Amino acid sequence: MGKRYGLITDELRHFIERQPMFFVATAPRDGHVNVSPKGAPETFAVLGAHRVAYVDLFGSGIETVAHLRDNGRITVMFCAFEGDPNIVRLYGTGSVVETDDDGYAELRRHFSLSPEVDQSIRSIVVVDVESASDSCGYVVPTMTAATPRTKLFDTATTLIKNNGVDAIRQYTGRKNATSIDGLPGLPSADPH
Repeated sequence: MGKRYGLITDELRHFIERQPMFFVATAPRDGHVNVSPKGAPETFAVLGAHRVAYVDLFGSGIETVAHLRDNGRITVMFCAFEGDPNIVRLYGTGSVVETDDDGYAELRRHFSLSPEVDQSIRSIVVVDVESASDSCGYVVPTMTAATPRTKLFDTATTLIKNNGVDAIRQYTGRKNATSIDGLPGLPSADPH
């Protein structure tokens, strides 16, 4: 039987910290609902009983960031793919802290990232957790994570090698200016 919690308990925290991936769901006031898988090693941190953060890596879409700027609503879900079945959801309000924003350096200290992951960051998403829940997850299949994928980090390395240190910001400016619903993405991205 599932339970609801007013905070992230130690038990929930231990479960969250063992999972190799998580899912983020957001929706704008009007437009498409978005669910994004996340899973690079060491990119999620429990900051306290009511706060978590994850490293937002560059990519082809900007839905989560645009939706958070629109209304802040976010759900983060973790599934046990190994061991006892369990699903944990964190419900809250998210905000986006870009690499040039005040507070970024302090948040960044919560993550032990390789240089390849570090160079691929476009922002950090912070979630103020209002409640949490767990449920059985009895139908979630068991799966074993083989190895982390490196394609995104290889792409970042190539972009930077060929275009200089601002390559990720330039890519973000071209690819992440607006969401599929036309909502603004990252305001600091320079599209030129």
